[in-house]
Amino acid sequence: MSKRPLSQTELLHELEPVVASELDRHLKMAKDWFPHEYVPWSEGRDYDGVLGGDAWSPEDSKLPEAAKVSLIVNLLTEDNLPSYHYEIATTFGRDGAWGTWVHRWTAEEDRHSMVLRDYLTVTRAVDPVALERARMTHMSNGFATPYATMLQQIAYVSFQELATRIAHRNTGRVAGDPICEQMMARIAADENLHMLFYRNLLGAAFDLDPDQTMRAITDVVTTFQMPGTGIEGFSRKAMIIAHEGIYDLRLHLDDVLRPVLRQWSVFDRGGLSAEGEKAREELAAFLDKLEVTASRFVERREARRAAQAAKSA
Repeated sequence: MSKRPLSQTELLHELEPVVASELDRHLKMAKDWFPHEYVPWSEGRDYDGVLGGDAWSPEDSKLPEAAKVSLIVNLLTEDNLPSYHYEIATTFGRDGAWGTWVHRWTAEEDRHSMVLRDYLTVTRAVDPVALERARMTHMSNGFATPYATMLQQIAYVSFQELATRIAHRNTGRVAGDPICEQMMARIAADENLHMLFYRNLLGAAFDLDPDQTMRAITDVVTTFQMPGTGIEGFSRKAMIIAHEGIYDLRLHLDDVLRPVLRQWSVFDRGGLSAEGEKAREELAAFLDKLEVTASRFVERREARRAAQAAKSA
């Protein structure tokens, strides 16, 4: 006879000690940092408008196009923090260790949008008017999680935080600006700690309810999208980012999905019912298809790069 799945309330209660332990670990590992220290204020000057300064011009930007696009996507994604906070506070609650984590996570994430916007504005890396209009549009649409259960949401952020860490680090590397690279590395370090919190939490959930957790993981992996998907023109921006190697399917599969799944011992776990095994089989089949798609993408990208190099020679 199969074991009854735990309810969301039961899972919240059973996982509370794990949240408290992970929160303690997080607070010990997290380092204070200050956004203003990563912004080259001496490069700034007034813009036109109220202060009558210099209008922004594309020639003002020193960053490569792919880096600019990635930074804009990163910032607009971070701007939707109020929606993310609402989603996790509604799911996890605002009391006890869960609530403490919700607010701590939100406070740390808020620093990211602060420093990104200040850096982009001071260095004149992007059109500030276009950036503000994009922010208004994106935040007006907000963000609502497509996942109904707590386990699905924890699985999602386990992958998403790691994906964001990788995208941030790679954005910094292609920027060609040591200040930008330092800033993105600092943000990425936060994202890595967030990933560890959620990854370890879902690992504990696996021990409590393996079938339900396996289903949640499969549901998320097979439908995963980054939270910035709703940004205007996201598909084109994502292609620019992928073509530059900042974040693409190959990285998503090799550096995000597989390492996290391996950490959870997804394909080595016993104790699953027929339903759990079915979810695991679906997951394995999806990963096989994703491997084919990722390989084709890399091949086509290399062919495009070779053609561009030959044309430029």
